[in-house]
Amino acid sequence: MSATHTYDVAVRWTGNLGTGTDSYRSYGRTHDVLGEGKPTIAASADPAFRGDPDRWNPEELLVASVAQCHMLWYLHFCSTEGVTVVSYEDRARAVMTMDDSGGGGRITEVVLRPEVTVADASTAEKARALHGKVPAVCFIARSVNFPVHHDPVIRIAGAPE
Repeated sequence: MSATHTYDVAVRWTGNLGTGTDSYRSYGRTHDVLGEGKPTIAASADPAFRGDPDRWNPEELLVASVAQCHMLWYLHFCSTEGVTVVSYEDRARAVMTMDDSGGGGRITEVVLRPEVTVADASTAEKARALHGKVPAVCFIARSVNFPVHHDPVIRIAGAPE
């Protein structure tokens, strides 16, 4: 029998400006993402869709999930295969392509751009190669219907940039 895991979150709309959704422009897109015992994430729609630019939007949270999953698996592989990572930062980007229907669209790709610093120069090539192992096991990347690309930069601790 397969193991299963469940992930429960709540989304609470906070954008009732007094008249609810009586028209397209009468309500805010703000909402909170909640999880038991966790800090609340203040969220909204993308500003292009009347959202609050000071809050996280679903598209950003999706690309963050892809980047987080990749990072966590990558660090796992490094730890088990003798690569000591001393820093990791990813500036990931999702591309959403709108369709011709006048309102729909979909994420068509995510590009991960991790910048990894390793402790030992002799492990740099292995560090680069380990990114290639992640797509086969990353829960999030395996669950989406768009390609996830990665373009890593590997640095050596203490080496000039």
